[in-house]
Amino acid sequence: MLKDTGERVIPELMDPMNKLLLEHIARYQFVLPYVKGRVLDLSCGAGYGTHLIAKEAKDDIDEIVGIDIDKDIITYAQGKYYHPKSSFMIQDATDKSLPSKLGLFHTIVSFETIEHIEEEEVLLNNYYHLLEPGGTLIVSTPFGEGRNIPCGSPFHVHQLTPEEFRALFTAYTEVSFFYQKGVLIEPHPARKDVHYPLGIAVCKK
Repeated sequence: MLKDTGERVIPELMDPMNKLLLEHIARYQFVLPYVKGRVLDLSCGAGYGTHLIAKEAKDDIDEIVGIDIDKDIITYAQGKYYHPKSSFMIQDATDKSLPSKLGLFHTIVSFETIEHIEEEEVLLNNYYHLLEPGGTLIVSTPFGEGRNIPCGSPFHVHQLTPEEFRALFTAYTEVSFFYQKGVLIEPHPARKDVHYPLGIAVCKK
């Protein structure tokens, strides 16, 4: 049995009304209209989101692959969540050979990954080269004081500002930005009277 570290979202170890859990599920619900074809859930964690997509979008996807660097969490996902269109594997998001190992995907979902990664450019390059032309990348990250500035979380390298986050995706042909507070997800531009702690980018290659 996995232990709740405070960073991992593991639904069976959490109160169903836990705000962190509800916020994560809201993001996976948000992506359902975008997922098509072959799907990658990059940094899938415990696998509940991969499983949600497999179940809810089974008529729109060919398969979904969940990857994470943590061996224990992938073992957990493999044992907890089964669907004929899903699979889980141990992979490093900053492995430069990841595109050759995994091939191309029509949709990539990568929630709460960038803030953990020092090799940001490698991750961004992997996003781009794993995505087939015409495909969609959906990325989320919590906002903070900015790049190279320590933040309050011991698990995060830093937390980008909204401006830094929006500047990451200039290589894509179309980009839409959204902001999340609780389970509420709203499009850019954000309302000035609301503090949104997290951003989501939807990028078309």
